[in-house]
Amino acid sequence: MNPRVARWARAEWGPLYGDVREVLVERRWRAAPMTLAAVCLTSAIQVMQNQPWGYQPVQDLGAVRAQDPLWLALLRTPLSLFVPALDLPVWGALAQILLVFGLAEICLGRRRTLAVAYTATLAGTLYARAGIALGCLPASDAAVVDTGPSAAVVGLAVYLGHHYRAYVTAGAVIAAIVLEVLLKSNLAGKEHLAAMAAVALLCAARCPTKGARGTARATTTHPQAPNNKRTHTH
Repeated sequence: MNPRVARWARAEWGPLYGDVREVLVERRWRAAPMTLAAVCLTSAIQVMQNQPWGYQPVQDLGAVRAQDPLWLALLRTPLSLFVPALDLPVWGALAQILLVFGLAEICLGRRRTLAVAYTATLAGTLYARAGIALGCLPASDAAVVDTGPSAAVVGLAVYLGHHYRAYVTAGAVIAAIVLEVLLKSNLAGKEHLAAMAAVALLCAARCPTKGARGTARATTTHPQAPNNKRTHTH
């Protein structure tokens, strides 16, 4: 590998890699129990919603649409993250949860991971409702079923990039979503932009990290480590 590329990679991903490796070596599969539970739940829901008897219960409990009453959409939102979109391969949702949720759970802790994930998801959902009400989105979008982890995933990716000062990676995620919207102007892509905007506000509200870029690892909490506090597609 080119030495300059290697130096850049260490600067961009070194602190994140160090934190994740440390926890995985110590705790192995126990390092991210919430993520493993989420993968199992998503798999079970996928099997269930593809059965004649299971499709409607999944829709009733986890399918969010902008045309639904707001209180009902908010009740369904927690489960909607784990309802894979029927028109997309389920392995994509499972891979997103395993990788991004896993990294976030290890590096940020379960509470902050869930807070960021649901902030991003709610931002996308509320954007759809507001956009339709204001005429910025077509009325037909009100009937689009809004499920899956993707809004939470892009939000967590941006948040992790900011947390570790991996700004190139965070910028690449943002650029990819912008390109998605330009090439395929669908509701999901626009919701992803809203999700990232909400997470960007969360990042801006955080106190600045002290020290140089390399100190991000020192400020990271390991919720699973001993003697530390625990802390569609959308």
